[in-house]
Amino acid sequence: MVVEILNEIRKLNERELLSYWIKGEYEEAETYWKLAERAKELGLPENVVETFKRLGDESKRHGDELFKIYREEHGEELVEVNVPNVEALNILGKFWKVEDINDVLRNAMESEKLAETIYRKLAEECSNERLRETYLRLAEIEKGHYEALASLWKSLGLEE
Repeated sequence: MVVEILNEIRKLNERELLSYWIKGEYEEAETYWKLAERAKELGLPENVVETFKRLGDESKRHGDELFKIYREEHGEELVEVNVPNVEALNILGKFWKVEDINDVLRNAMESEKLAETIYRKLAEECSNERLRETYLRLAEIEKGHYEALASLWKSLGLEE
């Protein structure tokens, strides 16, 4: 499925690609903020809540950064793109009890690793230098998200 999505992403023009990633970053931010709320409701350690909040805030900033580039080139209106979001964290519905944190973190880590890989691939294929640099910076940020989640995983003493 990932290969298919990547192939669909490659077919997008720059405007569609930016729209796709902007929406994806905002969706990711909302998911992380909701995960933070759920973690708090479940009484999980504060570092879990804070990590999810921070990742949500960072994802929102990524979306804002991409939207700024988009506005300069294409105006305010994002275009509709019918490609599934590779970074969508479809894990919120699985987070009902404390024991679910293991799966939630594992899936979130996989999502961040995938996003980093795709951003790097897009940077390789991008002819727009400013956009290429943005993709590389975002890849590094996604790598940082992965590392934050991995650190959280380790701090909770979760098993592989």
